[in-house]
Amino acid sequence: MKTIYLLFTLLLLTAKTNAQIFFGDDKRNATDSLFMSLAPTPPMGWNSWNKFGCNINEALIKEIADSMCSSGMKDVGYNYIVIDDCWQVGRDESGNILVDKKNFPSGIKSLADYIHAKGLKLGIYSCAGSYTCQGRPGSRGYQFQDAKQYAKWGIDYLKYDWCSNEGQNAEAAYKTMSDALKQSGRPIVFSICEWGENQPWKWGKGIGHLWRVTADIRDCYQCKFDWGGVGVLDIIDIMSELYPYAGPGHWNDAEMLEIGNGGMTSDEYITHFSMWAMLSAPLMAGNDIRTMDAESKRILTNKEVISINQDPLGNQARKFMDMGEYEIWGKELKNGEAAICFMNRTDKEWKLNYNWKKNPIYYMQSINFYTKEYQIKDLWEHKYIGTTEKNTTYNIPAHGVLLVLLTPKNK
Repeated sequence: MKTIYLLFTLLLLTAKTNAQIFFGDDKRNATDSLFMSLAPTPPMGWNSWNKFGCNINEALIKEIADSMCSSGMKDVGYNYIVIDDCWQVGRDESGNILVDKKNFPSGIKSLADYIHAKGLKLGIYSCAGSYTCQGRPGSRGYQFQDAKQYAKWGIDYLKYDWCSNEGQNAEAAYKTMSDALKQSGRPIVFSICEWGENQPWKWGKGIGHLWRVTADIRDCYQCKFDWGGVGVLDIIDIMSELYPYAGPGHWNDAEMLEIGNGGMTSDEYITHFSMWAMLSAPLMAGNDIRTMDAESKRILTNKEVISINQDPLGNQARKFMDMGEYEIWGKELKNGEAAICFMNRTDKEWKLNYNWKKNPIYYMQSINFYTKEYQIKDLWEHKYIGTTEKNTTYNIPAHGVLLVLLTPKNK
């Protein structure tokens, strides 16, 4: 009888353990599923770094949130306000991260409440190393504690940098913070920012929602710096081969936008925005939207271009014709549509004369110029410029683009 009792007890314990494992897996799967659903299209918003660096404070962030609403940016999809480096000053005796009370006297929770009341979301910054890039306390060793704190504050987005990484394994370091965010009790979009040094596109899916593929952007069309800064054209070239790794919930991050910061011409900024839209890159403005001029606003709030970026299929554009200094990129969209971008890399005007039937787009399964006629809409001039039954002629300015939407004429 004693033997039977012991066997029965063992069976109960085994069943209980198996049930815990089973339901534990279910819970983890549900958490992972929720996490992956947080960025079905590339995130859109604003980040403080490009324009303000460390010169940030509570009043500025509130004014930016106000301007995002009044400028019409919120109406076209921008919803994240991200505070970059320099908001943190230390840790208390319990290890809790401390906010700079001089510049953020009301605290982050109060600021989050203000931003949420406007129908926007708040993002914050930290680092996988012991220190941030500006020498503030990083999250190494405090990942779960910090994630819980962010959740209590009402944070919706975390940009996680790679300075002072002390030789860590990048995948493991970012997975630790990812696990912490998943256990924080709040849905938080996770932005991996290790500058593409460890090919995060190969391991980032499921760990983060977006991952930087290059060093920091600079406000220039094409430029490289010894310390790692790169220009718009350089980023586009790096992004060109990464299309297999992008899709709903996981995006190649081409860096924040420089539109409105004064370092490029209007045509170069239009190329910048057009190609970020084509590449399904996150659209994170980096200018002072409180004082932006009409041209910057026109570029940043172009609904038709934004719709290319936010298309639910989540395809990243591919370069299907490379003629050296002239390139043609294509992106398959929902409803049998496609976006085509003719990009002029040269310092001279490109006199385009394009025959659609002689140049099929081999990787677009739903596009066939032989069996269908497509209307062609110029998305910067907001007008139809013909159909694919005739050649498209257009003078594309130096460093400029022609971005068009192809729509089947008879659906």
